[in-house]
Amino acid sequence: MIKHYNIPIFIPELACPFQCAFCNQKKISGQDLIPDKQEIINTIESHLSSFKEKKRFVNIAFFGGSFTGIPKDEQEYYLSLAQPFIKSGQVNGIQISTRPDYINIDILKLLKKYHVNTIELGAQSLDDEVLQKTFRGHTADQVIESAKLIKSLGFKLGLQMMIGLPGDTLEKTIATAKRIVELEADNTRIYPALVIKDTAMHNWYKKGTFKPLSLEEAVMQTKKILPLFLNANIKVLRIGLHPSEGLVNGDELIDGPFHLNFKEMVLTELWADKFQDYFKINDKNTIEIIVPKNEINYAIGYKAKNKNLLKQYYQSVIFIKGETFQINTNIY
Repeated sequence: MIKHYNIPIFIPELACPFQCAFCNQKKISGQDLIPDKQEIINTIESHLSSFKEKKRFVNIAFFGGSFTGIPKDEQEYYLSLAQPFIKSGQVNGIQISTRPDYINIDILKLLKKYHVNTIELGAQSLDDEVLQKTFRGHTADQVIESAKLIKSLGFKLGLQMMIGLPGDTLEKTIATAKRIVELEADNTRIYPALVIKDTAMHNWYKKGTFKPLSLEEAVMQTKKILPLFLNANIKVLRIGLHPSEGLVNGDELIDGPFHLNFKEMVLTELWADKFQDYFKINDKNTIEIIVPKNEINYAIGYKAKNKNLLKQYYQSVIFIKGETFQINTNIY
């Protein structure tokens, strides 16, 4: 099995003239300085030296800001720093993140020249009302057009989405997820909207005109859309915002469904659905649940939630690592 790695190079707020209602990049990322050439090279070399697997696929990933919105010579400068590592075979290619309205055929040809293989678009929503209310500066049609162009030229496509934005509903969230599937995205990220200090949403929150999803609501909404991606073999790269120091210690987070174990909480609920028929009183004293080893912690549940629920109905609840999911009862 080939292990996939991204070497992240964060270039904050570069060339982004928009101030989306939810965004304060410095406070979300915990970083506000653009790394210089030597810092980028050191970061790449440090990550490469830490990889143990011989069989691996490595991308250098330029995150933050809107990479294809910066001047062409600056794009080429950053992309050129990765070329010696690609030429030596230590790195397979480059991944970039950008806005849907910063994609055209000339930009894609340039990226192809420098061995970019994956482009992530911050779609956030495919509902025009939500995009307008959050000051995104582009339409849903622009997301669709850019996504199709990216796929047509052979790039892998990532489409990030957010839930709980102003004007959003569960129905709109599900519609966005379904459209991402229709666009044949290769990967996605699911971010619950948070109220971050010094953003438009922070002002609306103070005025009482915007309220973020509760943690429970965010978990349940994510649980509704996650199977859509999994069933379509779309890789979900992240569930929940990456924890910067400002979010973890609460300095920058005003309100919203941020939790260090958000992904585990979502997957706990998905597994709970599989156990629904067994959450009932019966005459079977023991339940044995065989679960693939990479899923067993989620099956047991966050803080053993699912196991504890089952214990209300069985004297013995046993989870076993296996190859496939299977439930046996009354076996002893």
